[in-house]
Amino acid sequence: MVRRVLGLLGSTAALLATAGAGTLAAAPAAPAVSVGPVPLARMVSHVSFPTPPTTGQCEHFLKIACYSPLQFQTAYDMKPLYRKGDDGSGQTIVIVDSYGYQNIRGELRVFDKSFGLPAPPSFKIIQPAGAVPPYDPSKRPAMFGWAIETSLDVEYAHSMAPGANIVLVETPVAETLGVHGFPQIVEAENYVIDHHLGNVITQSFGAPEKGFHSAAAIMKLRSAYVNASNNGVTMLTGSGDAGSTGPNGLDSSGFADSFFLSRTVAWPASDPLGTAVGGTQLHLNNRGLRLQPDTVWNDTNLEFSPAASGGGRSTMFGRPSYQDSVSGSVGTQRGVPDISMSAAVDGSALVYLDEQVGAGPAGFYLVGGTSEASPLFAGVVAIADQVAGRGLGVLNPYLYQMSGAHDPGILDVTGGTNTVTFPQGPNVHTVKGFDAANGYDMASGVGTIDGARFVPDLVAVANSQ
Repeated sequence: MVRRVLGLLGSTAALLATAGAGTLAAAPAAPAVSVGPVPLARMVSHVSFPTPPTTGQCEHFLKIACYSPLQFQTAYDMKPLYRKGDDGSGQTIVIVDSYGYQNIRGELRVFDKSFGLPAPPSFKIIQPAGAVPPYDPSKRPAMFGWAIETSLDVEYAHSMAPGANIVLVETPVAETLGVHGFPQIVEAENYVIDHHLGNVITQSFGAPEKGFHSAAAIMKLRSAYVNASNNGVTMLTGSGDAGSTGPNGLDSSGFADSFFLSRTVAWPASDPLGTAVGGTQLHLNNRGLRLQPDTVWNDTNLEFSPAASGGGRSTMFGRPSYQDSVSGSVGTQRGVPDISMSAAVDGSALVYLDEQVGAGPAGFYLVGGTSEASPLFAGVVAIADQVAGRGLGVLNPYLYQMSGAHDPGILDVTGGTNTVTFPQGPNVHTVKGFDAANGYDMASGVGTIDGARFVPDLVAVANSQ
């Protein structure tokens, strides 16, 4: 029997692991199972496929769906853009991760070859906040989660904008719920902005606002957001993976081991100068065509920990003017998320990891979370920047204007919730979240996208301001 377990990686990514005995059939699509201790809590073994499985094969072996980059390209209607040469060419996507991963270049080569994707024109790795220690999760257990985070971010930002350059920004200190790591991240991001290295930055990390001692603690970390807004750089952040709550503590591996028992949202997703990207669940066939409309990501039923799209009201930031049109939903506070992309574990992205990561045999693993959603959307933004011939900067005023005008490039998400129920201590707790509804909601934001319509319409709205 296969048991599914979910773990949080790098604050906002989730890796699906399964437990079983022995090795499954050795057919090319069959997953190889390695059983034994691993450096992550709640993960007793991991499954990898030596070659990319189909959605049907994942459903057969693991009882959940998985999707390839080609399916995401179809689902988000990106191919008409590619046929016109709009693939991110001339643009650079900046990806920020603590530690990064030393073998990410090799992983991306295998990923690209497996799915017939071109290599990025340029792939640079920089460490502007200090040298990153050698990869050794036995000494620094959090490196394991960040390595998987890095692989997810790079592979799926590239898959959506295959013509864009990539700059991976690695920082030398792990981000741990606002205690460490953020100063180095801010330093590195300011370096990127000051040196004009890219027009869109994607971040797959965050810390609950309740975890900061005060609003002043967050305000001291906002310089990169102000710098980006002044220089036409778009900042994207996953909205979080614990639904209407968030981690209240991490173990030594960077996994959440406790959660707040009341609502909270994460910063930097809650920052009004950035775009918070929430999570949806796609329902696709093997060709990437929708079998039913997207719903809010909520996989809490797959495991005991909360696992759903982050969303709610900020307690640190008041309602920005671009959300005045949705004041009936957000009230007087900043509402999160702004827009959503795929994040579900039951509908995971196929991510190639080599054996040195330590998850198990080299192969294709199933990874989800809003750390998937943010790089997916970063690829879309890079293409919009290409079409516009400039960086579009803070996107949110345009997104809410488009939503209010019922722009066909924005697809409303009307099903699902980010309410989560989970055991903690001797009791089972429910943190009431928000339900998807017509128009804006704090489970899915304004909705998701049809890329072929969204990109030109976003550019047109931005150019009209």
